[in-house]
Amino acid sequence: MVLIFSFIFCFLLLILSALNGIFVGYPLVIVLIIFSFLAVSKGNSIKSVLKMAYKGGKKSFIILEIFVLIGAITSAWMASGTVPAIVYYGTKFLNPNIFILSVFLISSLVSYLIGTSFGTVSTVGIALMVMARGGGVNASITAGAILSGAYFGDRCSPMSSSANLVAHITETELYENIKNMFKTGALPFVLSAILYLILSIKFPLNSKVDFISQEIIKVFNINLITLIPALIILVFSFFKINVKKLMLLSIIAASVISITLQHASFINVMKYLIFGYTLNNSSTLSTIIKGGGILSMVNISVVVFISAAFTGIFEETGMLNQIEKWTMRANTKSKLFFTTTVISIGTSAFGCTQALAVILTQMLMKNAYLENKEDNKALALDIENTAIVIAPLIPWNIALLVPLATLGVGSMAIVFCFYLYLIPIVNLIIKKVNN
Repeated sequence: MVLIFSFIFCFLLLILSALNGIFVGYPLVIVLIIFSFLAVSKGNSIKSVLKMAYKGGKKSFIILEIFVLIGAITSAWMASGTVPAIVYYGTKFLNPNIFILSVFLISSLVSYLIGTSFGTVSTVGIALMVMARGGGVNASITAGAILSGAYFGDRCSPMSSSANLVAHITETELYENIKNMFKTGALPFVLSAILYLILSIKFPLNSKVDFISQEIIKVFNINLITLIPALIILVFSFFKINVKKLMLLSIIAASVISITLQHASFINVMKYLIFGYTLNNSSTLSTIIKGGGILSMVNISVVVFISAAFTGIFEETGMLNQIEKWTMRANTKSKLFFTTTVISIGTSAFGCTQALAVILTQMLMKNAYLENKEDNKALALDIENTAIVIAPLIPWNIALLVPLATLGVGSMAIVFCFYLYLIPIVNLIIKKVNN
């Protein structure tokens, strides 16, 4: 009973922090302390509980290296003109009659190239939203298309922190996971595109707003050279080169372009890599093209470390054994997937972050997959098709709250995030049929 009340209290605490814009790391520390005390009350020493937490947290160290590179590459791509070039070319060739479909496709491409949903939303997403509002297109529909596209890359880009996290905790090969994700995501993607095409016809862009493109070419030297850092990731990822090496090579290329083409000083480039990219406040782009930097990843790194620390305590003390017993009842592929979906909804709602949802889902489901003789690749794919896309559908989850706040829209946008809920629905139907 104490455990149940603790979960309820922690759940409410996390929701309140998310709704009030408080960094989720603070309540997570409180939650970690609460469950640490529960572990001590079950006869474990404080020292042993701390060891459990550290043992769990240590599992996140490898993925934290990826976070450092993601922070650096985001700012490097901005300084080099890579992100502005993607925005420029993406918005320049928009067809007003298929605007909403274009929003989805452009957001998908950008998110795949940069591997971050937040980065996609805060760059090309803002630009597309400005165009939508200026052209009289429904803001919620536009935001739904942006979010669908943003989480397309968040799910299956080799640069995605969540894709790397899933590969790491399931001990699977990243590029093999990506190949499987494309296979299982193809039909939902096509169906989403058709739905966005229908909405595009019903809600065309009344007047094309291209001032963002005009401002970009005033501030940056835009040409095909600025796309080289993105092409390094896009092209060489097909050869399954280690993603950390690719990202480092892309950062070096972007830094060179920043200095030679955008005329940034070496000192400023180093500052951008650490502290994030900023433009002169006199530019209208200063609130759109900004951010990144190694330090920008500190908060999410803390969240992932604490989330991993939870698993150490839960695994060693067996606090979640009752839930695991329920998951073990699944005895077919479709039941496994359905159970993973239900667990993902719970962990996304409880954890308030995508990272905690992923880590807890993997922990609670891994034995059920072993019992059914399903390998880690199957578990990794099912997590990608549930927890990764379900977290941004929970109104108080950071995965949705931050993008909605950035775009300045309400939770009505969830209704139009077709890709996010078609992924689990379509895959569940396919597994039911194939059973």
